[in-house]
Amino acid sequence: MAWQIRFETQAVKELSALDNSVKIKILKYLRKLEECDDPRVLGKSLTNNFSGYWRYRIGNYRIISRIYDTELVILLLAIRKRDVVYKIKQ
Repeated sequence: MAWQIRFETQAVKELSALDNSVKIKILKYLRKLEECDDPRVLGKSLTNNFSGYWRYRIGNYRIISRIYDTELVILLLAIRKRDVVYKIKQ
């Protein structure tokens, strides 16, 4: 079962603004995420205002996403440092 990664416009902007070394780490992690059977195993479900969203940790960075099981899609909403990632608008 192969998952498909899709990016919101904001996530694309945030990824392209990162240092190349960080960008490479994140892209390697995303490839691993695409190949796994269940992307929930590698992430953590969020609560409260972010209920229904998932978080993936890569060093000091966090990826906020939604998982759509019927389409096998992981939609990336934000890629930011930990201290600012949870300030995204929903």
